[in-house]
Amino acid sequence: MPLASTRRSGLVDQVITQLRTQIDSGEWSIGDRIPTETELSDQLEVGRNTVREAVRALAHAGLLEIRQGAGTFVRASSELGGALRRRLERSRLREKLEVRRGLELEAARLAALRRTEADLAEIDAAMALRESAWANQEMGAFVEADFSVHRMVVKATHNSLMIELYDDIAQVVYESIAHTARDEPAHTEGIDHSALVEAIRAGDSELALREAACYIDELLSLAQD
Repeated sequence: MPLASTRRSGLVDQVITQLRTQIDSGEWSIGDRIPTETELSDQLEVGRNTVREAVRALAHAGLLEIRQGAGTFVRASSELGGALRRRLERSRLREKLEVRRGLELEAARLAALRRTEADLAEIDAAMALRESAWANQEMGAFVEADFSVHRMVVKATHNSLMIELYDDIAQVVYESIAHTARDEPAHTEGIDHSALVEAIRAGDSELALREAACYIDELLSLAQD
């Protein structure tokens, strides 16, 4: 919606609201690069300076990240998520894994109780990509696929708040997977998620919880800090 008719004093706030809407609606997901200043200026029919101020405000709030030479990327879906991510960045690996453990164990339990056939299909697809990437030693693709497995399990909880919180710590999860795959490849090979997936498929919530605990606790045993 064009914003040029809005009073100048409120233009920046209007642009901020519009950009928030793009994030909240899921049109821009975490990790996506948003349109350039020029593109946003044209879309919203406001000056580039107004867009720049709005983007800087959202970057300060932690929702966006400005990367010189690369563009501006969605960093979090809310101010809470932005603050959480900043705090997690200052945390030790063990602390990050412990936070991840709390979310993923409950997610596994709830996923077993609530998963649909569509959820299982998404988990199975992610698992197939994970196994293929490992077999071909395509470690970048493996990390992406492994993260996708965990993300699909959380999605299967159908708990919107849990999904949002998990998305807010997505970078932490991704980095912990990459860290293990890079520094402990032998252990990475041994972390099999098939039993977890089968427990979710069977609707066995307690077994799913225990299987999730097994792989997270194995990661915790490798954490050096």
